[in-house]
Amino acid sequence: MDKLRKHIEEITPVSDEEFEYVKTFLTRKRVRKHQYLIQVGDIVTCDYWITRGIFRAFYVDKTGKEHILQFALENSWLSDYNAFFNQTESKMNIVCMEDAEVLCLTLLAKEKLASELHKMEHFFRMKVTRGYTVQQHRIISLLSNNPRQRYEEFESLYPNIVKKVPKKYIAEYLGISRETLSRLYPVSHRHASI
Repeated sequence: MDKLRKHIEEITPVSDEEFEYVKTFLTRKRVRKHQYLIQVGDIVTCDYWITRGIFRAFYVDKTGKEHILQFALENSWLSDYNAFFNQTESKMNIVCMEDAEVLCLTLLAKEKLASELHKMEHFFRMKVTRGYTVQQHRIISLLSNNPRQRYEEFESLYPNIVKKVPKKYIAEYLGISRETLSRLYPVSHRHASI
């Protein structure tokens, strides 16, 4: 839980008493490699904070092609936010890529926590704002950058993901073929598939 407190305090300080109260809203869940955290059709009841592990969020189109929307490592929040905030069925999958652990926060708990602790309302608002700006930047990059530029930007922004995630998933995330990525991917960075 010390990591969570540090994570919160990157945005707003919290007292020991406030942090103890925040912890009462969270439940711990272990997730195994290849296990789904969320599947298409699930009613999404939680936002998840990753304490350990890596996840991939993806959408499968009508032709069966997988489109990776996000990778998430420890100290990241993850959910199908459209389904979470509207309490509806998920339209995407989130799968665990290595054994992991998450803290679960229900929508009701999140709203109660935000209404009772202004600091946490500020924290959640800042996380949503940052998430939105990252997503917008990614869309612009996909629309305007060539494959090499997209890969170099991805490698610069997410060096830990490049080291942990198989090339085929990075290629899907960047919207390029695996062959194109193989030409761009330095031999020194290659690793065994997860």
